[in-house]
Order: sequence, then C-alpha cells, then structure tokens
Amino acid sequence: MSDPTTRPSYHPHNAGQWLMLGLLWLIGRLPPKAAFAIGEWAGLLLRLSRRRRRIALRNLELCFPELGQAQREHLVRENLRYMGRAIAETALAWFGGKSVDEIPCEVRGFHHLQAAQEDGSPVILLSGHFLCVELAARLIGPKLHMAVIYKPLRKKPIMDRAMLRSRSRTLAGAIPRNDLRSIIRTLRGGTPIWYAGDQDYGVRNSVFVPFMGVPAATITGLTRLSKLGKARVVPLSFNVDASGDGYEVTLGKALEGFPTGSDILDAQWMNAVLERGIRAHPEQYLWVHRRFKHPPPGERPAYRNSLQKPYNRVKGAPW
Repeated sequence: MSDPTTRPSYHPHNAGQWLMLGLLWLIGRLPPKAAFAIGEWAGLLLRLSRRRRRIALRNLELCFPELGQAQREHLVRENLRYMGRAIAETALAWFGGKSVDEIPCEVRGFHHLQAAQEDGSPVILLSGHFLCVELAARLIGPKLHMAVIYKPLRKKPIMDRAMLRSRSRTLAGAIPRNDLRSIIRTLRGGTPIWYAGDQDYGVRNSVFVPFMGVPAATITGLTRLSKLGKARVVPLSFNVDASGDGYEVTLGKALEGFPTGSDILDAQWMNAVLERGIRAHPEQYLWVHRRFKHPPPGERPAYRNSLQKPYNRVKGAPW
C-alpha cells in the first residue's frame, strides 16, 4: 500500500477525503445558525454509532462515578449532539465567509496573559480537546496572536492541508508536535503556543497520575517545553455559551512555580487545570477518545468490555 503522504491528490484512495471536504464546504457556506442546526442533527445520527457511545459512556463511568446511569446516558446524548455541532463548526472555521467572523466570542481573563508576558517571558497556553476547538481558534485568532501544536493527519493528507490552510489564515502558525526546534523558536520569538496534553499517547515519555480521579498515562511534554522555552504556563479553555449562538474563551492566571522539578507533580498539576475546564462544561469535551487506553501496570484494560469494574480511583490527590 502506498504512503498516503506521497500519493497525488487525485489518487482514488483520496476520494473519501474529497467527498468530506465537499460536504464541509457546503455546510460552511450556510448561515452559522443553519449550519449549527445541521450539525446538531448529525449528532443524533452519531448516537447510532455503538462504538462511540460505548467509549464515551465508559469514560463517563470512570470519571463521574457519582452520577447515576440515567444521568450518564443523558450526558452522552448531549455530548454526541455537541460532536455533531463540531462538524458544522469545523466547516464554518475552514470555509465560512465573513458572517463567521461576526459570531459572538467573549474573551475573559486576557489580563492574565498580559501579566504573564510583562517581563518578556514566553507563554504556553495550556488547553484541552474541547469540541469547538476549530471554530474557537478562528474566532480568537484576531484577538489572541498565537500558534498551535498539532498532530499531523498523516493518513488523511487532503484533510490535513485543508486544516493547515484554515489555521494559517487566522493563527500565527501550526507546528507539528514533533518539530521541537520550531516550537521553541516560536516561543522564544514571543508568540504564545496552544498546547494540549490531555490525550493518551502511550507510556513512553508519560507518567501515571490522576485524570478526573483515574490513573492515566499523561505525557510530560509540558514540563519539557516550559523548561526548554523558559516559558510560563497560562490555562486556556473555550466553550459554546449558554445561548448556543456564541463562544466563551477563558484565560486563567499563570501557574506560579511551574515546573516544580517533579514530572509527576507537574503532570498532576496539568491534569487538575484541565479537569476544572472539563467539569465546567462536561458535555462539550471529547469523551470518545480512549483516554485510558494504556492502563497502569497490573490494571485491567478500561475498554475491553462495558461490564468490567472501573479502576481504583485515586484518593487524596494534591489538587
């Protein structure tokens, strides 16, 4: 099988990507409210995906043991609705016209970023995989000059190019996560960088610390970047507002004393920051990602079946 990155764009294997881009283009040309409505309707169809529902429900069983089954089922339905909306948000972010830039977007806590930069320090914007990420990036781009770290879509090069083209229009840059030299150069050049460390990338360069109270493989990249770039870390979260017509972006106070000198303490601190953003709007987080794919030594896999018992939750975590 040929390498997806070396195939010509017109290769038959890329037909599915071109079809998807065509659908996104059509949705992106609609008025935002119409696009949102279509996206939320698509979210109803996502409920038919047993795999997605089971992963999301399993994550919620682990992360919200205090909720009853009916509450978690409701949260999954809402989450899939926002996932469908995220399709429309991506379409608007990539292909929408001027009406998209008029969508309300309130930025809170901007003074925290300004305070972190007062002495000329580089800044890492610590965030997570909230579902409205693509549209939020477009809306805050003109207000918050920043670059993003991203994972290239190697198996979907057509989609990857479309994503990069969109992000490059409003952001200072999009840097592959393995291009450490460019990341550090961008930081030292004074451009804040968006960083998300809330996914399971395996056990290499990871430590097991609580994520939503559950031991999870957590990458230590934030510690490494903050050391190499001599950067301060400022929390960043974003969500659809209560009206459903606009967005809220929230910047928090810089993490004083980060890094601590301990990879484990740093990872716990990072996860605690992310957890606050997730708990504020749990229905808008990417629950279909297998966050607990790699269990700690001696623990049972989290996703083998829906009947297994949850991990032992961590008691007495420092944050």
